[in-house]
Amino acid sequence: MEEAEKLFQLIPLKNVISWTTMISGYSQNGQYLNALNTFLSMVKEEGLEPNEVSVTSVLPACANLGALEVGERIEKYARRNGYLDNLFVCNALLELYSKCGKLDRAMQLFNEIRNRKNLCSWNSMMMCFAIHGRHEEALHLFRLMLREGMVPDSITFVAALMACTHGGKVAKGQELFASMKDKFGIIPRLEHYGCMVDLLGRKGKLNEAYNLIQTMPMKPDSVIWGTLLGACSFHCNVEVAEKTAEALFELEPWNSGNYVILSNIYASVKRWDGVAKLRKMMKGSQIIKAAGYSSIEEADQIHLFIVEDKSHPKSYEIYTVLENVYHEIMKSYSGDETEMDA
Repeated sequence: MEEAEKLFQLIPLKNVISWTTMISGYSQNGQYLNALNTFLSMVKEEGLEPNEVSVTSVLPACANLGALEVGERIEKYARRNGYLDNLFVCNALLELYSKCGKLDRAMQLFNEIRNRKNLCSWNSMMMCFAIHGRHEEALHLFRLMLREGMVPDSITFVAALMACTHGGKVAKGQELFASMKDKFGIIPRLEHYGCMVDLLGRKGKLNEAYNLIQTMPMKPDSVIWGTLLGACSFHCNVEVAEKTAEALFELEPWNSGNYVILSNIYASVKRWDGVAKLRKMMKGSQIIKAAGYSSIEEADQIHLFIVEDKSHPKSYEIYTVLENVYHEIMKSYSGDETEMDA
């Protein structure tokens, strides 16, 4: 993208096509904040009207950033201009509402598409239900799309297996996993194995999940092992956790989170020798716990921050407000504690 940016800056009179090319490039390369900011610059600073491709390119950025308000305004603009006749725009909106948790809005749009639905539409709606725990609706859509003659692809099965995971449907998940190759000729990929490991792990079938990883035709990544370690933590299984953590230490020795999870598992069963050993390993390898960050959307902008972040130019004012809020909260708890139960 760096070369593209240089060329873009050299264009004397930029039009919608050149702006949209940059938006699309950022979005496809996971630079979602750059994609959204470029779109807003095109509209606000240059006064250009986005076309259908511009809208389709920026909506995935809104979806991945959780910029729902901007996405909703883009939908209104798209409706006014008749862009919802374009199925690509509709599918991009489905992804937006899915990732932002607006399930009813997504279903309304899905029904609006009617007989224009393609596989991407079905997959987006299934994924929407699956990731938000509406497993019955997701599996109902799977059955419905098969009845309508739609042939599923690998993404369809990710959504279906994810639905089984959230619904705790081990037998159904195993049936679907087997049908991928046997019935539809789809070779399971890493993400499908990941869903199965998650499904088995959540139900406490940790040895079965570990054995599945051992038989995978491809090398398991840190996500697969991390999923199993998380399940071991939930079910307090030290034996499988140790083998899982060993694989993770080799794959990503810098990741402090794996050490912390295993340490917590040891602590939960009072294995203090294990806790001490891990602390010594972390200290010897100079591994420190990484800071996490949060984001908020405000006035068409996405703001990122970490704990005790002071990089914002108005950080003093922000912390002053937070301090005042904290004191107001504490006042409400200073009286009779029985009032909290009312």
